[in-house]
Amino acid sequence: MQGLPGGGGARFWLALLLLQQARVGSGACPCQDPSLCNPISGSRDFEVFVFDVGGKTWKFYDWSQITTVATFGKYDPELMCYAHSKGSRVVLKGYVSVKEIVKPTVRAAWISQQVDLAKKQYMDGINIDIEQEVNMSSPEYFALTALVKETTDAFHKEIPGSQVTFDVAWSPGCIDKRCYNYTGIAESCDFVFVMSYDEQSQVWTDCIARANAPYNQTLGGYDDFLRLGISPKKLVMGVPWYGYDYTCLNLSKAHICSIKEISFRGAPCSDAAGRQVPYRIIMKRVNSSLSGILWNEEQKAPYLEYSDRQEAFHQLWFDDPRSISLKAAYVKERGLRGIGMWNGNCLDYSGDPIAQEQTKAMWEALKPK
Repeated sequence: MQGLPGGGGARFWLALLLLQQARVGSGACPCQDPSLCNPISGSRDFEVFVFDVGGKTWKFYDWSQITTVATFGKYDPELMCYAHSKGSRVVLKGYVSVKEIVKPTVRAAWISQQVDLAKKQYMDGINIDIEQEVNMSSPEYFALTALVKETTDAFHKEIPGSQVTFDVAWSPGCIDKRCYNYTGIAESCDFVFVMSYDEQSQVWTDCIARANAPYNQTLGGYDDFLRLGISPKKLVMGVPWYGYDYTCLNLSKAHICSIKEISFRGAPCSDAAGRQVPYRIIMKRVNSSLSGILWNEEQKAPYLEYSDRQEAFHQLWFDDPRSISLKAAYVKERGLRGIGMWNGNCLDYSGDPIAQEQTKAMWEALKPK
């Protein structure tokens, strides 16, 4: 998930002004049933956390499972009303520059704006998505933990039953130079959403195409979080509903795809050599591929190979119901808080019968067996 670009003080205050302008003008409940504007309270035994990036595909989600929708697209009062009718929370996206929040007054102003916006839009909390570089024990390191705690305290006080969550990388090991106080942040909010994808953002070995979220690497990240003393009930597993398409500089008979060297935050190679592709597009490419869907047993992930119009070979790695089900089983085994995905819009919600089956299978894979 990508946040807005960081900036100076002027841009920060401009962002606050834009938030003010984004509010629902009258403050009147937009739902036909005014009771649907009441915040959702209580919690379910198993969390299914969905990121929505806009549009109307939410109408076709599996609402029998969803507990929370994080709105990363334009505010949609119809979505809020519908989610509340299903007993599901709808939360804001929260982003702020870590350099700005070192100042307590800026933190307080930002939090006040978020609470006010949530009230105006009848939202049930906020999902804080920062993803910026932070050095260990730096002023930003302590300020970020303080921001999470202060935001949680404010939301819980002002909106009873509200939920505050924070997005973390797939491992607590300073991924992409995000050296956060993971234990402090987890303790300070309702739970953290672990982004178990983009796990090739920093590649320190051979520059070859790999799975977006390899099974053992993914589970190793959770083991590391748990070893820090973070409760499993504070962890929601995020899975990708998209993959990476890599152009191969060379594709061997053993299915090794060499890729362009593109560095990222110190690492010599990264998944920036590929491009993100939603699951619905991947499935449309299967029949025209050279390989059909292949399976890598070591990474426990599917992939396919195809050639483009310039006759260049590609390798496309993704997650499907088989790979996601394996991870969902770990969620159940270790007693994690739940599961979720980036993002709900990636599936094909058209009336095509084959697409309907594929989409249903992806939603079903979230249910631990």
